Amino acid sequence: MQSSHLSEKAIPLNERLIVALDVPDAEAARALVRTLGPACQFYKVGLELFMAGGYFELVEWLRGQGKRVFCDLKFFDVPETVGRAVRRLSDRQVDFATVHGNDSMLEAAAREKGDLKILAVTVLTSLDRSDLDALGFDCDVEDLVVSRGRKALRLGCDGVISSGLEAPRLRAELGERFLVVTPGIRPVDNRPVDDQKRTVDIEQAFRNGADYVVIGRPIRDAEDPRAAAERAQQQIAGVFG
Repeated sequence: MQSSHLSEKAIPLNERLIVALDVPDAEAARALVRTLGPACQFYKVGLELFMAGGYFELVEWLRGQGKRVFCDLKFFDVPETVGRAVRRLSDRQVDFATVHGNDSMLEAAAREKGDLKILAVTVLTSLDRSDLDALGFDCDVEDLVVSRGRKALRLGCDGVISSGLEAPRLRAELGERFLVVTPGIRPVDNRPVDDQKRTVDIEQAFRNGADYVVIGRPIRDAEDPRAAAERAQQQIAGVFG
């Protein structure tokens, strides 16, 4: 199978997998990182861990382990506050951060990012057409994702968070110059089981144009998490090989 959307960016192969540390506390996060060992080099640290305490100590520990860090806090506040928060986070030497807001918020984040890469959230992968209707969005999911992606790039963001389902159109209309990070990755036989609705598997995500995939539960809840992460890495290597 060939695809014109396969990422050609100079990203180390073993860093294209981002494991979501969706666990109750920092100690559980450290335990999972130790379990995965060399099978994962990039971790997402989100809201659950932020509320559990010890968030930035965990970030520093991850950096000390030689890992890359994605702070997924989805900043949404008045633009000045978003800008100041991003400025403070940029001092932490993390790699990615998310902003989930309007033009002014994205612009403020981009202005203060330094070396931090800002990813704009388009449409959460837990939402589908009926959810957007309920929220008052009278538009197609794909149209909304592309519109938000276009604005994010114009405002200085480095990339977007997008389902793999919308990645081909993002690439077709907006090109290759930005990052596409795709969550909601599920094995084919696991897609209907949880709250993720707009899902793809690893191969489809990358062939559709993703630069990185984010995987949480399929690795965290596996009988052997390290083996699950290694299988994911093997699948990625197969796609790019």
